[in-house]
Amino acid sequence: MIKSLRRLGLTLTGLCLLASPWLAAASTPQPLFDGLARVAPGLDRQVLEHALAAMQCALKHGAEPAQRLAVIDYAQPSTARRLWIFDLQQQRLLLNDLVAHGRRSGENLATRFSNAQDSHQSSLGLFRAAESYSGKHGYSLRMDGLEPGVNDRARERAIVIHAASYVDPRLAKTQGRIGRSLGCPAVRPQVARMVVDQLKGGQFIFAWYPDQGWLQSSAYLNCPSRQGEPVVAQR
Repeated sequence: MIKSLRRLGLTLTGLCLLASPWLAAASTPQPLFDGLARVAPGLDRQVLEHALAAMQCALKHGAEPAQRLAVIDYAQPSTARRLWIFDLQQQRLLLNDLVAHGRRSGENLATRFSNAQDSHQSSLGLFRAAESYSGKHGYSLRMDGLEPGVNDRARERAIVIHAASYVDPRLAKTQGRIGRSLGCPAVRPQVARMVVDQLKGGQFIFAWYPDQGWLQSSAYLNCPSRQGEPVVAQR
């Protein structure tokens, strides 16, 4: 399924170059958007709108519905709680917490993103959370990027969600930011197990930054017309 979605991304990219930028935003499911916006007032409404639109596009083209959605807003500083995890069916906010960006993406503000090996930068776009495992950072979560050329080397790059002691708000007082990763969206050790357990097994993750090139070319943000697909997995 992941390979099929990546092939879809390559196909859609050609179509999307002819489409209006951010076309997907006009087609987000309004009741779901309203419900999630209500429980997460600190999340920029445009970011949420595009996260739901990207997810909806994937579903339109064969992805299985999800129960949960994680949104990372890299436009916010690392000292902000810029990770949100939603229960889509109940329209509940499960977590709003800190998340690290790659050390070469920027200092307190991330401004550079990459899909390249050894770039030590974060990646943007739509991901599907995969399997959990125990590694050098303890209990962790692999991610599959769905956007060719944007994030589809995430598994090859070992871009995973893991616990990191440097994701600590106290560091902001001494260095003006929390610690940075090698590109992984690392989280606080106190919430890492909850994050992995809530997202593993196919939930969606959407990482945002207003990068103009990505916004105009993303197959998932500029999706062909789609109507009527369920966007939430039924328990």
